[in-house]
Amino acid sequence: MALSMPPATPQRPTPGAFINTPARPGLLRSASVQQQAPAPVDTPIQRAARTINAMLERDNRYPALEQYVGQGMSGDYDLPQNPAWAPFQKLKTYKHPEEVFDQVNQMQMSTKMGLFAEINHAYVFVDNQLYLWDYTHPNPELQGFEEQANNITCVKLVKPRAGVFVNNISWLVVVATVADIYCIGVECETGPEGVHRVKLYRTGLSVSVRGLSITAIEGSNSTGRIFFGEGNSEDVWELTYQQGERWFTSRCGKVNHVSRAISLPSLPFYGAPTRTGIRQIVVDDSRKLLYTLSTNSTIKVYHMRTEKTLESVIIRNLSQFKTMCSHVIRQAAVLENMKLVSIDPISSEEAENLSLMATTSTGVRLLLSTTSGGWLSDSTNAPNSMALRHIRMPPMAPDAPPAQQQTSSSTQMQSYQGGTPIGSDSRFLTETVGGFRYAPGSFFCFVERSPNDPNHTLFASAPHAGQLINLQEAPRYCETGQIIQIQGKMQDIGQVTPPFSARNSPVGFANELAVQFDKPASEYAILTHFGVETVRRRRLVDIFAALAKQGGGPDGLDGAKRQFATQYGLIETASTALAVACGQGSDVGADAQATKVTDPDVLELARSAFIAYGGRAYLTESAMVEGLSVDNVKASARHDGIALYVARLVRSIWNTPIMTETKMPAGVVLQSTHKIAKLQEIQRALVRLQEFLDTNRSNIEGLSGAEALGRVTSRKEEVELQGENRALTSLLQMINNIIEGIAFSLVLFEERLEEILLLLPEESRIAVRKLTFHALFAVRQGKELARDLVKAIVNHSIARGSNVETIAEALRRKCGSFCSSDDVVIFKAQENLKKAADVGANAERGRLLLNDSLRLFEQVAKSLSSEHLTAAIDRYIELQFYAGAIRLTLKVAQELDRGNRALSWIKDGRPAQDARQVFYDNRTACYGLVFRVIEAVDLAYNAQGVIPPDGVISQITRRKHEAYEQINNSDDEVFQNYLYDWYLSKGWADRLLEIQSPYVVDYLRRSSDKDPAAADLLWRYYAHYHDYLSAAEVQFQLAKSNFDLSLEKRIEYLSRAKANASTRTTGFSDAGVRNRQSRQELLRNISDNLDVANIQDDVLQQIKSDPRLVSPRREEVIKLLDGKIQELDDLYHSYADQAGYYDICLLIYHSAGYRNIADIRHTWSNVIEQSHRKAVSETQTAPWESVALQVEDIGRRVNLSETIFPVTTVLQLLLQYDVLKYTHDPLSLGSDANKLLCSNLTWPIDIFVKLGAPFEALIATLEAMWYAQEDPFNNRTHRKLLVKWMIYTVEQWYDVSKRQGQAFGGAENAIGLADCLRVVLGSGDLQGSGDDAVWAEKGRLVRGKVEEAAR
Repeated sequence: MALSMPPATPQRPTPGAFINTPARPGLLRSASVQQQAPAPVDTPIQRAARTINAMLERDNRYPALEQYVGQGMSGDYDLPQNPAWAPFQKLKTYKHPEEVFDQVNQMQMSTKMGLFAEINHAYVFVDNQLYLWDYTHPNPELQGFEEQANNITCVKLVKPRAGVFVNNISWLVVVATVADIYCIGVECETGPEGVHRVKLYRTGLSVSVRGLSITAIEGSNSTGRIFFGEGNSEDVWELTYQQGERWFTSRCGKVNHVSRAISLPSLPFYGAPTRTGIRQIVVDDSRKLLYTLSTNSTIKVYHMRTEKTLESVIIRNLSQFKTMCSHVIRQAAVLENMKLVSIDPISSEEAENLSLMATTSTGVRLLLSTTSGGWLSDSTNAPNSMALRHIRMPPMAPDAPPAQQQTSSSTQMQSYQGGTPIGSDSRFLTETVGGFRYAPGSFFCFVERSPNDPNHTLFASAPHAGQLINLQEAPRYCETGQIIQIQGKMQDIGQVTPPFSARNSPVGFANELAVQFDKPASEYAILTHFGVETVRRRRLVDIFAALAKQGGGPDGLDGAKRQFATQYGLIETASTALAVACGQGSDVGADAQATKVTDPDVLELARSAFIAYGGRAYLTESAMVEGLSVDNVKASARHDGIALYVARLVRSIWNTPIMTETKMPAGVVLQSTHKIAKLQEIQRALVRLQEFLDTNRSNIEGLSGAEALGRVTSRKEEVELQGENRALTSLLQMINNIIEGIAFSLVLFEERLEEILLLLPEESRIAVRKLTFHALFAVRQGKELARDLVKAIVNHSIARGSNVETIAEALRRKCGSFCSSDDVVIFKAQENLKKAADVGANAERGRLLLNDSLRLFEQVAKSLSSEHLTAAIDRYIELQFYAGAIRLTLKVAQELDRGNRALSWIKDGRPAQDARQVFYDNRTACYGLVFRVIEAVDLAYNAQGVIPPDGVISQITRRKHEAYEQINNSDDEVFQNYLYDWYLSKGWADRLLEIQSPYVVDYLRRSSDKDPAAADLLWRYYAHYHDYLSAAEVQFQLAKSNFDLSLEKRIEYLSRAKANASTRTTGFSDAGVRNRQSRQELLRNISDNLDVANIQDDVLQQIKSDPRLVSPRREEVIKLLDGKIQELDDLYHSYADQAGYYDICLLIYHSAGYRNIADIRHTWSNVIEQSHRKAVSETQTAPWESVALQVEDIGRRVNLSETIFPVTTVLQLLLQYDVLKYTHDPLSLGSDANKLLCSNLTWPIDIFVKLGAPFEALIATLEAMWYAQEDPFNNRTHRKLLVKWMIYTVEQWYDVSKRQGQAFGGAENAIGLADCLRVVLGSGDLQGSGDDAVWAEKGRLVRGKVEEAAR
């Protein structure tokens, strides 16, 4: 109805719609216009996988440090008043053990405290004694190093060089004293909560450092090199160590990489010189650089070109830094009296050029870059330049009066439009005593407000991710900061958790949002005189949970939600709210530990925020052109939030292999790439997400079902809702796939993978080793590999004798998509098959188990893989369960093509490139197994021993009968056709004759059009079952076919067909064919074609013996004639008439029904003349005999046809021939030299007597010729011959008729004959002596017989 309506708006003609408007040609235009195949439609899993990949890529595009820290300066801070927005959170304060204070009270010279945060330990050295303790333990045990007598000056925890110590030694404690430096081995015992115990070992590594006051020690984590510096020079020393003594080097030594000359001691009368020492050493392994900070604020850069060298490449002093700063800002109070208090390296993974951050005493951060000049520079080149890239100003004091902020903002530039003023005059962080930076930008600044203040003030800040994640705008360098009150003065700080890294490249490296569910939140330990305080970096989910828990602050919860959505966007808001609603949020509890937020009110607030701030789906701009379609719907922020949450949960495993190879003493072992606990954690989070979405389905637009469609008000809203539903449903399927995939991997690692993989093919083993979680969750090939692994696990369990049903049910319960209910049935069938093999195939229980396995296999035939089917058939053959093997295979083949499309493809002539051919190929693969069973049962039958006596059926005979009964009774026509093809290929055509099935007839009928052997077999099949008329039809079609058959074979088929068509027996009843009229019509057609074929054979034989035809024309003509039956016209005009084969021409006249008397008489004359010449040429003594035989043969073949064999005409021609060519009187032979002597006067009459010609016609012809007296019978000699022939004819008539019962056929004929003889004999033509007198006496006797008959 709608299609017939005219469009409301006239359509605008497009290029190519009219002949005068050329269309724009495509890049690849086809020569012919073809309908393009529709683009493949993505499955829900493919759509969801693409969405997750897009979210992972979104996180990976998080701006690099240098994208928002550009050339210049900045000072934009967000110092929230609400503690819920704070970037850091204090965890717990650990007090020092009383034993530490006892040791400090005994101090005589010096003491210092420090942290080994990496192993959860703190240390203190008092004079010559070093003590370590686990600061997280409530009652820690002090471990001491008291084996030397010199005062300790510096202690550092470093990584050892690989291969020097045993594997248990994971750290070294380097202890520097005024006399020596020692290396102490550290073995850590770790548990779920981290390092809980350490053991110290003597290494025997020490070297004298007498005369050096060591103030700084640092190690390289990648190479194990150890560097140290002293307080009286800026030289960098290296502590060298190795596993054993060598010829020219000891186990431990020291090397000065700066000053090689020996310095003289200072003389007392010159006074004490001012010396500059090293305050700090840091190492950047990613760039192979070492930095030193001197006590005079000089930074030196060293390059570690090799593992044994250290080259000084850059030196920058304080004045140079001030000059650099003046190029950025002319005047700033915070830069006037500054000095450098600390430096921190920035790895190449975090930034390409920014490599160092220096903190000043005024809280200013100088971000520096080191570069190497030259076109051919690479990562191995040492840098030769250091530049100031960015100045990060301290924040303004939160309690500063507005007038001061106004003055500052009026005299200095602002960092961003609308941002806070740059604190170029801020004294908020003066005096900074230490600044520490940890990736990806966490900054801890310790400030000493006054010398008399017993406590330091900690300012902590971190980049504001909300200003960086909006990829549509330029990233803005803004930090969120807070003041943290600590008790006492900072002694040391360290990062407890591993260094942060979201990616191994600058782009995406700093994305803390991406790994907030994947990695633990960064924790830092701060050591003061009173204890160790731990600070935790708050994740975004923790901030959201805190807002929900604390009510949102002054603006209320709704205001906090709006602020959150404004800063982070709807997608991030939906993702964060969803994570909190699923229990991902955490907060510091009463025990000062971070625990999950499970408060129902908080979870409910997060749920409502997820629903309220999820946005709506909308149509993209493409819908304006392509129309309303779900493909043009952009899913809501709620959908993207779910996808983002899922992507962040699985980001660490998504593209990683499931398993990895680990070398063990026993060999290579396959283990999980990720810790089992990690996989279980991801699975639990996804299960909670699945439960949450299922519980709130009715409140989530796109999942609420048909109820939501009832609320739409337009087609546009309906399409948007459909698009949202499709996207969310796809995600739900993916979530379920991931949960089951992880469950499968957990099950997988409960087995011995090495043994499981041995059960797979080689290519599958390789693929399994490379299988990633992404492929397992979302790729079809991954699913197939997983199913293969499940089968291998079950088969392995069956081989071990385990209860397969229990194992399969456990697999199905944990990961149903990898082990379905059908798989369970298959495994049960396989178990029964194995039990049957164990019991024995000939035992009654064994046969019951075999039948039970067959029943189970048939239940899941549609799910049986080719591997399972092949294995089952092989086992059935082994157990001689042939009938069951055939039955199962045919059942599987049927299930593979329930629509029977393979049969329709066969009946359509098997067209190429047809989609149905795939179903045919699948079915024939199964039929190949049936053929294996047939060969096996035949082999077993032929190999049986002594054949039992009659009446006793052997076991193998019975099983063969059962197998063939399954084959012959199958109603699978495709199978029957394929089976018959196989029979014929094996040369077993006789087997088809033994199968009484309509499928055989259909198969042979279809094949007979193309295969003469099939057609020949078809008529034999009909004849075998007494359907002679059908056999005649097939034979007739074979004779007329275009097959490469010889003429002799065609004549044979026609002859057989004529015989079969003439046989009247009952057979297959085909309506409309078996009636009398059809039979007669078929018989007539066969006879006609047989006549033509015989004529063609005559032509062929004559041409073969005709010397007139020479090569190559001879071979061509013979090939044409010795093949398909020709038309009569072609035989006559092309061969018989042209070649002068007059006898064949007469036969053609007869078959064609030709009735022209003149042509027929002329042809007869030519036949007689040609036969005579041929006999003469062959020097025959009696040419008349050849003529007689020729005429007699033609007469028989045309059945004395009145048209083709007119007795009167032929007789006249023969008599004229005899008179003109022969003489019967030896005495007159010399009078005419052209005549030959003929001893048989009556040979012309004998021809007709033999043929059974009517004597009436013969007498009438002779009588007419006698009366006519025409040439050559116009003289007495020749008339005398007519009289003799007449006497002979009457004599023969009498003899023949007398045998038949009545002389001359009756008195009437005798009366007429008597009158004729009276006249002829009375003419006196036979007067004379000799032969004439003999014939006259015969005439008298004959006349007497005639008169007697006339009476």
